[in-house]
Amino acid sequence: MDRITVVVDTREQEPYAFGASCEVVRRALPAGDYSIEGFEDSVAVERKTLEDFVSTVIRQRKRFYRELQRLEEYEAACVVVESDLRDVLTGRYRSGAHPNAVLGTVISIVVDFQIPVFFCSDRQVACRFVEEFLLRFHRKVSRRCEEKQPEIK
Repeated sequence: MDRITVVVDTREQEPYAFGASCEVVRRALPAGDYSIEGFEDSVAVERKTLEDFVSTVIRQRKRFYRELQRLEEYEAACVVVESDLRDVLTGRYRSGAHPNAVLGTVISIVVDFQIPVFFCSDRQVACRFVEEFLLRFHRKVSRRCEEKQPEIK
């Protein structure tokens, strides 16, 4: 079974509680809220509640876009929103932002920055998604490292 050390950014206010396959350490990350120890410049997940996502993409767009510019250089990065896309489309958030403006920003993140945005229905589902995303990335880079190892005769 893979076991990884997840790095949680020190600014993350409500960190996820991962399963037995993850040890957790807290320290500042260059981008995102979650990464893997040793791969902090290669993989990252930016976590948002729906309220935070809408506020960030509408009111703090320049700052958020700077973070996305850092993330687009990563081998694997994504934004995880603890909500359904239906909540965006029906305006189920506290903001005057029109749902079309929020959806347009989601599409911009995906197309312009090539960073997927995953709507993961709730916190529990999002936590599971982030854990599996990081584990999968770790398996991928571990296989690459194994393939590069010279055979011992």
